[in-house]
Parts: sequence; structure tokens; C-alpha cells
Amino acid sequence: MPARRKAVESPRSEARLYLAKAEQFSAEAAAAMKGSRNDAAMLNAVHAVISATDAVCVAFAGRRSADPDHRGAADLLQEIGGKSRELTQNVRQLRMLLAKKNVVEYESRRASAREASDAVKRADRFVDWASQIIEDARV
Repeated sequence: MPARRKAVESPRSEARLYLAKAEQFSAEAAAAMKGSRNDAAMLNAVHAVISATDAVCVAFAGRRSADPDHRGAADLLQEIGGKSRELTQNVRQLRMLLAKKNVVEYESRRASAREASDAVKRADRFVDWASQIIEDARV
């Protein structure tokens, strides 16, 4: 049985606010990438997918993760989003990017240009997907 994750209620109307944060983080990731600031690019990409996940969860269910372990956000997205192929693929992308968060944020190893570029591209696709979900949900 999976660990119980902490979630909080959030009005569905706030989904767009979380999406706006995701878009800001995504834009900052792209700007950092252009400036060869690989660590900043990668970390902003990770924060973009976290905020985009909050947006989708709020749009779907009026809940978002409040778990200090961001894997809880992936668990919540999977739980409330169902088992469609598209959602499962996006949850996999989210988990992959979350795995990089500790490396880039807390370890001494620097992110390579290739790693950062990959993270930024994946985050862009994830944020685009979240944007479409929010649009379709009409919140």
C-alpha cells in the first residue's frame, strides 16, 4: 500500500494561478539555458512541472499536494487523473524530473548542458500538456 500523502483543498478556479507559476518557471528555465546557467535551468524546469502538476490536480479534483516530498504530487496526479496512457506518460516524466531535483539543488555536481536542455524540453512539454488540461477543464 502506498504511503499516505498530504494534500490540501484548493478552489478549482486557482488552477490557472498554478499554471501561471508553471509558465513563469518554464520561461526562466529557457532564459537560464540561453545564458548557459545549467543548474538554474534545470531547477526552474523542475519547479515548472511541480506547479503544472498542482494546476492539473486542482483543475481535476480541487486538491493539490502539500507533501514536502514532491513525489507526493506525482502520486496524487496519478490517483486523481486515472490511468490513461497520456496521463501515465506525463506522470513518468514528472517522476523523472523530480528525481533530478535533489541532485541539482543539494549535491555538488553541476548539471551539464545536455541534462539541463533535456529537462527544459521535458518541462515545456509538460507545461503545454497542463495548459491544455486547464483549457479543457474550463476553470
